Amino acid sequence: MTKQEKNEVIEVLKGKFAQYNNFYVTDTESLTVAQVSKLRSHCFDKQVEMRVAKNTLIKKALESLDTEKYTGVYDSLHNVTALLFSENPKDPALILSSFRKESKGEKPELKAAFINGDVFVGDNQLKALTQIKTKNELIGEVIGLLQAPIQRVLGALQNKDAAKAAEEVTPAVEAAAPVAEAEAPVAETPAAPEATTDEAPTA
Repeated sequence: MTKQEKNEVIEVLKGKFAQYNNFYVTDTESLTVAQVSKLRSHCFDKQVEMRVAKNTLIKKALESLDTEKYTGVYDSLHNVTALLFSENPKDPALILSSFRKESKGEKPELKAAFINGDVFVGDNQLKALTQIKTKNELIGEVIGLLQAPIQRVLGALQNKDAAKAAEEVTPAVEAAAPVAEAEAPVAETPAAPEATTDEAPTA
């Protein structure tokens, strides 16, 4: 690779590191060409960009952007390195985990992950990264927490209104009962006919 070609690769990598807040550094050394192609396909389906580059060029690209910001990533730059860039912080972790499960292997190995300024080092971090919350998931949880008290208040108000309505109906029914009784016609018992006395004819 000529110096010009190296500089071009560095510039491309700088653009990717500047564009994405999340990237994974993986070891793909023992993968076959067919496996690498399959991994690229999985990444493409999830809108994750995969790039294989030399460790020295990756380091130069990172250092030219911010030497201290990426300090925790430098030690992971050894063996064959494939970078996975993603807007979603956990998609690359899910891809790696799924790929390893399908192939029943330990590769690609996670060497490091840079997630929104935080560095996760080591393959033992992979499981934790598959469970990381995305921005949309966190927003959904916050909205759910905010809605919960409102729903409880509305429920309480509805129960209160129902109880009040029941209280208003009950006295009305009780008050109506005597009135109905008072207005009901009273059946009069017919008076018994007065007894008549037969008078004997006068002589």
